[in-house]
Amino acid sequence: MEFNLERLNKKKIELGEKPLILKTTAYKDIITDGTYLLDSNGNRIGTKGDMYTKILLNDILQRGCLDHNPRPHYVDGEPAHTLSLNHGQTSPVALTYDISKGESPFITLRPIAVKGATGELLWIYQDQTTDLEKLKEYGVTWWDSWEIGDTRSIGATYGDTVSRYDLMNKLLKSLEKDPDGRRNIISLWQEEQFNLPHGLKPCAYLTTFNIRHEWDGKDYLDMSLKQRSSDFCVAGCINQMQYLIFQHLVARHLGVEVGQFTWQFDNIQIYDRHIEQAIEMLNRDPVTCDPRIVINEEKKNFYDIRQEDVKLEGVPRQRIREINPKLDFEVAI
Repeated sequence: MEFNLERLNKKKIELGEKPLILKTTAYKDIITDGTYLLDSNGNRIGTKGDMYTKILLNDILQRGCLDHNPRPHYVDGEPAHTLSLNHGQTSPVALTYDISKGESPFITLRPIAVKGATGELLWIYQDQTTDLEKLKEYGVTWWDSWEIGDTRSIGATYGDTVSRYDLMNKLLKSLEKDPDGRRNIISLWQEEQFNLPHGLKPCAYLTTFNIRHEWDGKDYLDMSLKQRSSDFCVAGCINQMQYLIFQHLVARHLGVEVGQFTWQFDNIQIYDRHIEQAIEMLNRDPVTCDPRIVINEEKKNFYDIRQEDVKLEGVPRQRIREINPKLDFEVAI
């Protein structure tokens, strides 16, 4: 398959921008059975997350629209343009994984910092703060670019929202009191707060939880994550993995099984300076593995589970790093 660089550069030149120069625009065809990628012999390879990732990268490259006046800029001051698709324009329109059947959003097309993603999640929903020094204790510094002045905080967003409206406690109490309820929702999109200083409005902003009494006699917690915007190459997998971990933590607190996880997006994009990395991932072969999130059996309460209590097993990390090494992505702020 081929990325139409000429079409993109024509549009960039019309906007008074410099044309993009790529080493290659060609990438492998995508062959799937609807659940996994297939090799040339028809054998399943990689994870379900690898399959979804390749399909979406291809969708954006082939049909994505270039924005005209982007808000973010690169460090050198140049506008950070994206190719993007809105909800309903991609196939699939939402990504669903049946965790009870071994499906996973984890990808092997590049190394994924699951430990850091876990730390960020705990920072938001356990610590309920936007203190960057606290986040640094988890080994995470990627929010530093959105610091408000010299406050060492990203302001009135994310964890501050959870704390201000007591969202986490309300959710747990609601699920315990009415497990069959259909109003078990956390929304980080609180208009009142946007009048206060904040570094970035929440991207992953809405989670919905439902308990399912399955015919096998077990109770399962299903969860969906709604995301208004996804910088897909950089954080698509990370966001899915951290909210899947969130689902595991809530399920552990309730004493139920983890069921289906669904990720929905309103706009999904590739930054113009990430297109080369997207093509590289499309040309990579995934590593077949069995990713499983495992939580310390001794921890039951949501607030007692620490970063070190959450493990990702069934993943050959060294092999992934060797076959599909780290990719660098220029940050758009």
